[in-house]
Amino acid sequence: MRSRAALGATAVVAVALVAAGLAVLGVLRGNLLGQADLQAELAAREVATQLATGVPYGELEMPDDDHPVQVLDESGRVRAVSEGLEAVSGTGSAGVTPEPGPAGDDNDGDNGNDNDNGNDNDGDNDNDGDNDNDNNGDNSNDDDNSNNGDNGDNGGDDDDDPVRGEVGDSARTGSGSATVDGTAADYRFAAVEATDLRGATLTVHVGAPLETEQEAVGTVRTAMLTGLPALLAVVAGATWLTTRRALHPVEGIRGEMSAITASEDLSRRVPVPGSGDEVERLARTTNETLGALERSVERQRRFVADASHELRSPIASLRTQLEVAEAHPELLDLPGAIEDTVRLQALAADLLLLARLDAGERPPADARVDLGALVREEVSQRADPVPVDVSVAGECEVSGSRGQLARVLGNLLDNARRHAESRVAVSVRREGADAVLEVSDDGAGVPEAERERIFERFVRLDDARSRDDGGAGLGLAIARDVAVRHGGSLTVAGGAVFRLRLPLGD
Repeated sequence: MRSRAALGATAVVAVALVAAGLAVLGVLRGNLLGQADLQAELAAREVATQLATGVPYGELEMPDDDHPVQVLDESGRVRAVSEGLEAVSGTGSAGVTPEPGPAGDDNDGDNGNDNDNGNDNDGDNDNDGDNDNDNNGDNSNDDDNSNNGDNGDNGGDDDDDPVRGEVGDSARTGSGSATVDGTAADYRFAAVEATDLRGATLTVHVGAPLETEQEAVGTVRTAMLTGLPALLAVVAGATWLTTRRALHPVEGIRGEMSAITASEDLSRRVPVPGSGDEVERLARTTNETLGALERSVERQRRFVADASHELRSPIASLRTQLEVAEAHPELLDLPGAIEDTVRLQALAADLLLLARLDAGERPPADARVDLGALVREEVSQRADPVPVDVSVAGECEVSGSRGQLARVLGNLLDNARRHAESRVAVSVRREGADAVLEVSDDGAGVPEAERERIFERFVRLDDARSRDDGGAGLGLAIARDVAVRHGGSLTVAGGAVFRLRLPLGD
């Protein structure tokens, strides 16, 4: 049991720790990735803000070397990269060399005019066929009569065209890798869109290194994998020792029970620990069981001894009479021999009934007995020298064995007849949910100190012993046992009144 408990506890703790470890690693990695995304997005917005304000590609202020930068135009061409960037993945373009744009798209900060007056001194007055007359970048007239200055966009452009000089509100993030100055590493890239003053949409990709995240997650994972076996060993050892200590009293109980079984000494008791838990209650219950078993065995031994004593007298008397009759037939006391035989027969019947009751025999639950009719029938069949008065108040039907209840009534009547002076009375009535049968006589009654003792087996009071028909002292014991088996009770109510109480049938 100790091994199973230790193994079970270790398995449960192992599962819980693995689940908790995975959850911790997931939360830690998510937090670190979130920080890397934030760093990359902030750096990308700084670069995008410069592009939106017209800073030339070559004059962009790039973040530190830990944050590689790649700028792409709408067609996916690389327009600018950070210094030292040799290779990149995860941005949609693996190029790291800026490509020249179309003519006039040099992002030099003067909106396409090489000179402030719109003349590039090459004799063509900057006429590209689009009737473009620029004045210091303030008013630009294209073929679609568009004023691109402070007056907004009136040339019929769609509402979905990007707003010039602004940075997008949203940012996309993703994982990738980059090679900077010959060193390859994993990065978390953030992509932010910006629109320059000419309306060109550019995408800025900036990466934040994942080295810190990888080192932190790796360190925590290594620490967990290193400490897990040691922690499980501690759990297993603690469970083993705790279970061993908890089961130590149980082993003491088992050892004492084994010794009691071997010695057959039911007076011994198991040790009771003062732990106040289930083990202590188990020990107390075990001792209660041993006490009940000891009383039962002692009762059985006393019963056998008393039965042997009661059987010995009539058997010895009958044997003596038979031996005398064999030697002197004329001296045969036939009535005495018959009387002894009847006593033996009655005693044997009583012992057999007690044995069945002790074995737990229960009366049939579906049988119904009318106590009033039973009393009238039993009294009418008896030839007692003392008259018996019968009083039945209403119908009282109970569940049980008619034969056993008749035996109870007969024993009570025999007891009353032996002690009555001139009268015996039997009454039957209902009291609530019970039927009550009382047998009384006008004799001296039972002394108060003896009113429970007379229901013990083979117990006879002194006046009963002085009578020849005092019996073996089993009548009242049998009557009470039968009453208890029927769910009722038998008590002495007053000196000479015996009250049988039985539950009424449904």
